[in-house]
Amino acid sequence: MASLLGEQLFEISSQGPPPPKDFFQLVNTKNEVIWRSWRISLQLNCRGAPPKELRTSHLEFLHHKVLQQQIGTVFGQRILEYTISLCQGKFDYLERLPDNMMLCIMSYLKLKETTLLAQVSHRFRKLCNSEKFWEHTVRNRCDGFTSDMEGIANAMGWRKTFFTFFHSSGRKEQQ
Repeated sequence: MASLLGEQLFEISSQGPPPPKDFFQLVNTKNEVIWRSWRISLQLNCRGAPPKELRTSHLEFLHHKVLQQQIGTVFGQRILEYTISLCQGKFDYLERLPDNMMLCIMSYLKLKETTLLAQVSHRFRKLCNSEKFWEHTVRNRCDGFTSDMEGIANAMGWRKTFFTFFHSSGRKEQQ
């Protein structure tokens, strides 16, 4: 499972809260947390100022309350909690699986369960609505699908093909 982890575990960037227009970036790698900030100002003494960068180990970050407060202020409590959990070694391996592997796992779920999975994250929503997922669904779950229908499905989309030709609210195996 460790091979699923790249060097960079998480990255987010955004403009900080008003009134300043400063820009921030948070990068969490396998070994450290990197906090970068760019001061955005019309004042002459701030023009051309280089970005600030703070690098801290995971252990140091867990005790660095000021940095945690800054991250919470800029990115919110949810991102702060996620960063802390990464520093504690709590990785979400399911989120890191390649798409083709996730699609294979999803093929064992009932369609009703995939609608719930789509609500978990942006990535799962994208996968559950992908043409690859719906092509696999039509090819493997729809008894009436024939090779003659493949051209139609490619033209109109696999999801639309499923709901046009195969979905029936009364059939239990499709739900």
